[in-house]
This record gives sequence, structure tokens and C-alpha cells, in this order.
Amino acid sequence: MKKNFFYATALVLGLAFTATACSDDDDNSTVNPADIEYNSENAASWHNYMRNVAALLKTDATNLYDSWNTSYKGGASFATSFKAHNGAYNFSSAWNCIEQVIDGCVEISNEVGETKIGDPYNKYMANNVTEALYAVESWYSWHSRDDYTNNIYSIRNAYYGSLDGKVSDKSISKLVAGANVELDTKVSAAITTAASAIQAIPQPFRNNINSQETVAAIKACEELESVLDKELKPYIRDNSTINSNEALDPIVENYVNVVVLPTYKDLKEKNSTLYDAVVALANNPSNSAFETACNAWITAREPWEESEAFLFGPVDELGLDPNMDSWPLDQNAIVQILNSQNGAIWNGARVMMMQKLNLPKMYADSILWNSCFSRMASLVQLNKNYLETILKK
Repeated sequence: MKKNFFYATALVLGLAFTATACSDDDDNSTVNPADIEYNSENAASWHNYMRNVAALLKTDATNLYDSWNTSYKGGASFATSFKAHNGAYNFSSAWNCIEQVIDGCVEISNEVGETKIGDPYNKYMANNVTEALYAVESWYSWHSRDDYTNNIYSIRNAYYGSLDGKVSDKSISKLVAGANVELDTKVSAAITTAASAIQAIPQPFRNNINSQETVAAIKACEELESVLDKELKPYIRDNSTINSNEALDPIVENYVNVVVLPTYKDLKEKNSTLYDAVVALANNPSNSAFETACNAWITAREPWEESEAFLFGPVDELGLDPNMDSWPLDQNAIVQILNSQNGAIWNGARVMMMQKLNLPKMYADSILWNSCFSRMASLVQLNKNYLETILKK
């Protein structure tokens, strides 16, 4: 529900320009986004759309960081509660915290292998080429491969207790190495192999979905998931020598202070920079401002991908994950909203659109309206094209 509201909100805020595109002799066909150009006539609408999407991202990133760092649900920060593990949010021991850290790593390794890479691959092999392309993350910007790699780096960061690829003395890796160096080596190797396998996929991923390197990357992610879930997790859980608050508390503390908080702070700051860059472009369009927006867009994406091994707590409970992870928007979800005329979300969005576009009430239930929101769906896709394809490096 939160996810769909985000899409509807961005759609309403950004697409207040489609009324002129609808006329009585319109049919129900959609406009090919590739045929719509960014020009002086529609630049203001595109800038408006970008500004509103960037504002939503900035707000979500700020709320996420503040929830961890300052206060959550009117009480202590989530970081404080997590480190104290005194029963709040079902964390009653240091092991509960470490288990959550490992589970987060397991989940994202599965998602990268089975969904982010595997879903496009399976659709492509089933001859559903268009669906396969739409299933690729960041496919317009050609940043898919780097997104997936950064997801694996989020696992590395959680396991190493650092952001620079070095093993911290207060990390899960250091703890395990002290008791079972072979297992630590195996986990580290699986992380490195998965990242390398993804980087080995020919660029861009959208043009090489069915490559042998893609298959190898899927397999590497599966193996990483397995070693984390079936070997690392039970080893710590069942080993009384290392499974104690005394041994695990420093790791939990370091994990929060050195990995989570700096990552979310980086996300907050870079989304603020993105918003400023988009506003500057809208207020004073120029090649230089455009280039700055390009760089800010790509840069703001990175800390999000590097946070996906810890999608628990506020990011999950506040629904910020689906909101922020659909960059800039999920085309299929928007089309569903536009086509679900009987849903409460659509009804609310429709009223807001009518007010924003100053449309007469008769439009709401007419064939003409159907044609209009069909056009809107295409324009949403166009804006996604603009925000990633045109901004691609």
C-alpha cells in the first residue's frame, strides 16, 4: 500500500501536463516513450517531475537516517535499541542482532541471484524479452551490474564490519576466523566470487541477459547464500564459545556505528545533493547543470544498494524499502494504478489529478479519461527514460 501511494503521489505531482495531450478523437493506444523528446515545450513538466521524485527520495532518506540516529517512534533511536537488545523490536540478545545481520545478508544474496539477475534471465529464456528487459534493475542507466555488485558489497561490509573492504577487529569475520579460519576463508571467498562473477557479466546487463557470465553470477550468488545460511549462521548459533553477549556485543556496536549509520548518513547527504542538483537544473537549465544532475543521480543510488544487506527496522517498518528502491519509479506498478479504476488508491489519485489538471468532473468516467491515463502511463515511462537513459554516462 505504501509503495503504491508513493507511485500515485509522484505521478500526481509530476504529470500535471497531460490534459492537452488528450482529445476527443484520441484512441486507447499508448505513446512510445522513445518517440517523445525532451524539448522546450515539455521541459518544465519533466523538471517538475524530477523535482518531486527527488524531494520524496530526500525525505525518505532523511527519515531513515534520523530513525536510526536520533529517535524512532517517539523514543530512543533504533540504533540505541538495537545495540541494547533489551527486548525492544524483538532483539533480546546480541545473538538476535547478529542473526538479523546474517539473515539480511542471506536475503540480499538470494534476491540478487534469484530475482535481480535470475528473473530477467528466466523471462528471457522463456522468450518474454520485453518483460525480461523491464525486470532489469536500472536498465536505462546501464548501471545494473554495479547495483548488483554494490548489493554484494553490502554483505561484505556487514561481515567485515567496515566500509573499506578491510576486516575490522570487531567483526563477524574476525570472530569466526579466531575459531574456524577455514569457514571464515570460505565465506570471504564466496563474497569475492559473487562480486567478481557479477562484474564479469558483459556490460550492459540488459544486452547480455542470456550470457554464460549471467548464469555463472546466478550460481555464485546461490553459493554465497548457502554458505551464509547453512554454514555461517548455525556455526555461530551453536558455538557457545563465541555465542555470548560478551563476545558479540562489540561486533553489534561496531556494525551499527561503522557500517549502518555511516551508510545511511551517506544516503541522506547524497539524496540532498541530488535534490539540489535537480532544482538547479530546473531553475537554470544548462549543459553543466545537466551533467551535475547526471552525476548526482548515479551517486545517490550507490549507498542505497550498499545498504540492502540490512533492510530491517525502520526501512522495513516504515515502507521505505519499496519507495526508495524503485528508481525512479516502478513502471508496472504505475500502470497497475492507472488501470485499477476501482481501487481506493486510484480513486484518491484520480481526484488529485483532476484537481491538479483542473479537469471537469465529466472526465472521470469517460472513455476520454481512459485514453488520458493510458497516455500518462507512457509519459511515466518517458520520465523514467529521462531520469536514467538521458542521464546515463
